[in-house]
Amino acid sequence: MQKANNRLLAETIGLKALGYLAAAPEDFQRFLNLSGLDAGTIGERAVEPEFLAAVLDFLLSHETQLTGFCESEGMDPRQVHLACHTLGGSAAE
Repeated sequence: MQKANNRLLAETIGLKALGYLAAAPEDFQRFLNLSGLDAGTIGERAVEPEFLAAVLDFLLSHETQLTGFCESEGMDPRQVHLACHTLGGSAAE
């Protein structure tokens, strides 16, 4: 049960991070360029834990965006790192 709750929380953080990036056109475009995706496929991919982990990886590798996201959500950056780990992102290594 706890593992399922952690996964749900991690996915929620990932979706919030995606929304945060989408509200910042330059950052969002940089994410799209790095991921090789286009805006039309984001809706389909947003349900995939691997994709959400990639969003969180992106934030974790860009301190300014990470700080802005955490401040907007009132969360500690460690929560983003843990969510990324839970979803299997590179922060899991």
